[in-house]
Amino acid sequence: MTAAVLFGCFALFIILDIPIAISIGLSSVVTIVTCSDLLDVSYVAQGLVNGANSFSLLAIPLFCFAGDIMGKGGISKRLIACFSTLFGRKTGGIAIVTVVACMFFAAISGSGPATVVAIGGITIPAMVQQGYDRGFVSGLTGLAGAIGVIIPPSIPMVVYGVTANVSVGKLFMGGVVPGILIGVVLASYSYFFAKKKSYHNTETEAFSWKKAGRVFWEAKWSLLVPVIVLGGIYGGIFTPTEAAAVAVGYGLLIGIFVYKEFKLTDLFESLRSSVSSTAIVMFLIGASSTFSRILTLEGIPQKIAAFITADISNKTVFLLLVVVLLMIAGCLIDCSSAIIILIPLLLPAVTAFGIDPIHFGILTIVTLGIGFVTPPVGPNLFLAMGIADCSLKDAAKQTMPMIGLTFVIALLVAFIPQISIWLPNLLQ
Repeated sequence: MTAAVLFGCFALFIILDIPIAISIGLSSVVTIVTCSDLLDVSYVAQGLVNGANSFSLLAIPLFCFAGDIMGKGGISKRLIACFSTLFGRKTGGIAIVTVVACMFFAAISGSGPATVVAIGGITIPAMVQQGYDRGFVSGLTGLAGAIGVIIPPSIPMVVYGVTANVSVGKLFMGGVVPGILIGVVLASYSYFFAKKKSYHNTETEAFSWKKAGRVFWEAKWSLLVPVIVLGGIYGGIFTPTEAAAVAVGYGLLIGIFVYKEFKLTDLFESLRSSVSSTAIVMFLIGASSTFSRILTLEGIPQKIAAFITADISNKTVFLLLVVVLLMIAGCLIDCSSAIIILIPLLLPAVTAFGIDPIHFGILTIVTLGIGFVTPPVGPNLFLAMGIADCSLKDAAKQTMPMIGLTFVIALLVAFIPQISIWLPNLLQ
């Protein structure tokens, strides 16, 4: 009865188009008032505070802030210049540059939408100007931006780590290989697509070591960001949360004193944007605290796990169903919401099947990452469409083949655990 009321209210509120966080909180309140004598309704207020009261979660606003600072401070522009020097002469050069730059910026921001804005804001107009199909440009940038939540640091990985009580550092390490795989696949697709369409290259001048050296020297401070942030984490110098603080400080120093492109007005805008993004995630986590508490007290995750393992005795079938479930969830709700709602329900079954929680976390985030370009949510796709001035119909048509390729990577991650756990095991 309790489960029916809890999930029934949640589904009703979602249908009524009430925001996810408020839907979670309201369904918890209704369930406590009508069904459960295990909790007092005052626990909802306590949960809003205690649920978000975690040192690990401090990384979320800091990485949001760092990504915004580095986008406005000239770091993304210099990264693009570097990769244009290397790949701009190849077939589909500017498209390949977009993918590689998104991969590199992913190692700074931890956010898919931030990566799309920082990189796509520069490369999308350039691709459109060179005659690239607007739908292709939107889909490619949206999916390349989704690498921002797979290659570390990653805000959804922080949320998963706190929700599943696993090491955020190991999750960060586990995302490196899958993120690179997706980047290579998207870059390869860009090459063949551009060759088929006979698109022109970005760079027309012959390659010059002198010019390349000058561009890389100008971008040296930008190229050092992932080295400092990820090297510090993996080298045991600081925690992921401390790394986020270091990224903010480094971004401000470089943007203000070295590149001199980050102004006081940019600081207030970056703070406003970061606070807005953080508030949504923190309210979601706080509201889900009571929701999760009701589930735990009623033993609902264990019952679901028992039901799953009773009817599904094969781990392969279970993983396949999980991939499909996460794909559907990613289309309907944002990545962090899906993690908070589904992971507590699935973890008991994951444990029962003997699946490594780090492996499962990477699978979850890779699969949900596809949701960044699938309506009705699809924030990356809509941001890219806005920059490219593209219709949803054109974007959807050109994005589907790339989604299919990314789905294949998700299946590889699901059934070849070493893709996600090899690096954490190597560096632990």
